[in-house]
Amino acid sequence: MARIDHIETGFYRIPLPRPVEDARHGVQAGFEIVTVRIRDADGAEGVGYTFTNNRGGAAIHACMQAEVAPVALGQDANGIEALWQKLWWAMHYGGRGGSQVMALSAFDIALWDLKAVRAGLPLWKLLGGFDASVPAYAGGIDLDLSPDELVAQTEGNIAKGFRAVKMKVGRANLAEDVAKLKAMREAFGDAFPIKIDANMKYTVDEAVRAARAFALHQPLWFEEPIDTEDMQGHAIVRRDGGLPVAAGENMRTLQDFRTLIENGVTFPEPDVTNCGGVTAFMKIAHLAEAHGLPVTSHGAHDITVHLLAAIPNRSYLEAHGFGLDSYIAAPLSISDGRAVAPDNPGHGMAFDWTALEAQRA
Repeated sequence: MARIDHIETGFYRIPLPRPVEDARHGVQAGFEIVTVRIRDADGAEGVGYTFTNNRGGAAIHACMQAEVAPVALGQDANGIEALWQKLWWAMHYGGRGGSQVMALSAFDIALWDLKAVRAGLPLWKLLGGFDASVPAYAGGIDLDLSPDELVAQTEGNIAKGFRAVKMKVGRANLAEDVAKLKAMREAFGDAFPIKIDANMKYTVDEAVRAARAFALHQPLWFEEPIDTEDMQGHAIVRRDGGLPVAAGENMRTLQDFRTLIENGVTFPEPDVTNCGGVTAFMKIAHLAEAHGLPVTSHGAHDITVHLLAAIPNRSYLEAHGFGLDSYIAAPLSISDGRAVAPDNPGHGMAFDWTALEAQRA
C-alpha cells in the first residue's frame, strides 16, 4: 500500500508578459494556478495543478484544503479509481463541477504522477504507450491583434518549431475576423493548419453565419462557437455552418462529453485540469475513439502531451503556457510541429518552487 502521508497545496497568481484578449473573457492580465504535492509513506512525490483565468483560484484552493485533503490523507495512492470515486461522491452534492472538479483534477494528476514515479515509467507509457511524438499547435489568445500583427506572431511561432496555429475570432464586426483569417491564408498558404476559436461568443444563428463566412479560408476547426451548455446547438452549427466543430474545454464530466459527442462535435477537447484529471481524460479519449473521433486538448500541455501520447486517436496538442514556462524547470519543446513526451518517470513537469513562491497569492 502506498499510503498518502502528506498533502501540500499552493495558490499563485501569475502575471502575463502582456495582457491578452478573447471574445468572451475579455482582457486577461494574468492567471491563477493551484498546485498540490502528495507524498507517500516511502517519500515518493507526485505533483498536480489546475488553473483559472483571473478569478476562481481561491475557491479551488480552499476546496483542496478543506474537502479533498481530509478525505485523501491516509488513503492508498495506488487505488486511483477508488479514491477518485470516493472524492467525487464526497463532494457531489455541493459541486459536480466548478471548484470541486478542478480541485479533484489537480489531485488526480498528482496521483498519476506519483504512480508513474513509483513504477519508474513516464506517464504516457504507464497509460498505454502509443507514440511519444505528438502533433502540436500554438494556441494564441490574440483577438486584439491586427492582421499584420497576427501574421508576425505566427511567423514567430513557426520559428519556435510550430507548424500549425489557432487564432481567436468573435469581434463585433465579423468582417474583421474574416479579413484576419484571409490574411493568414495568404501569408501561409492553403496547406497550413489554422484553427479558429470564438470562446462561446456567438448565438447558434450567428455561429452558422460566421462559419459560412470563414469556410472559404478553410479553417481546420471552429472551436467553441456557442455556449458550452447548448449541446444541440453544436450539432446545428456543424450541420448548417459546414465546418468541423471542436468543444469541451469548459465541460466538467464524462457524461457532458457523452452528450456532446452524441450531438455531433468533431473534435472533443477535454482539459485535464478541469474535466476530472487524468482518470476522466482517458475515459473521454476512449469514448471518443469508440465513436471514431480524434481528441484534441486544452491547456496544461506539459501534462497533456503524455495523455495524447498514450492514445491512437489523438489529433493536436494545444501548446500555450500562459507564461507558466518561466516557472518550470524544463519547459516542453516543439520541433518540426511536434512535441515529444518526456521519458523520465512521472509526467516530468518540475515546477521551480523558488520562483513560484514569489507569486504566492
